[in-house]
Amino acid sequence: MEKFLENLEKAEKIVQTTDHMIYVTFPLFKDKRLLLKILLEIKIAVSSCINSILQYEYLYKKISLYKDPKTNFRTFEEECAPRYKISKEDIRLILELFDLVKKHKESPFEFIRNEKIVILSEDLRTRTLTIEKIKRYLILTKDILRKTKQSINSSNLR
Repeated sequence: MEKFLENLEKAEKIVQTTDHMIYVTFPLFKDKRLLLKILLEIKIAVSSCINSILQYEYLYKKISLYKDPKTNFRTFEEECAPRYKISKEDIRLILELFDLVKKHKESPFEFIRNEKIVILSEDLRTRTLTIEKIKRYLILTKDILRKTKQSINSSNLR
């Protein structure tokens, strides 16, 4: 199977799982660590969608790919996103999600305050994570997955 289809399937499975976790499992257990797990999974799903788009576009010789992920993301942002109707606001949210996950991984300390997860950085700056923010990222991921599948399916029908 083509690599871009594998990434698309992976993203779809993650979206289904995280949707269930956020709307069914989390309300039952109220475990904040579950929110962090969901956040990481959503990031993987978005990355899989982006990789699927890049691989599909590369396969049909519309773009070039590089060893540097930042260069590939720039290619995605400038060349692919407009073709897949992924807006500048979507790109901003993707970058915000990636940054939040990075801060979480680098964080020496995280705690819960007033139903929010507070991520503390080395220089004592804080980032907060709420259930609403995670739901927004999940909606973004579902939207990107839908647009990716639509574009790839309509291209294959031609």
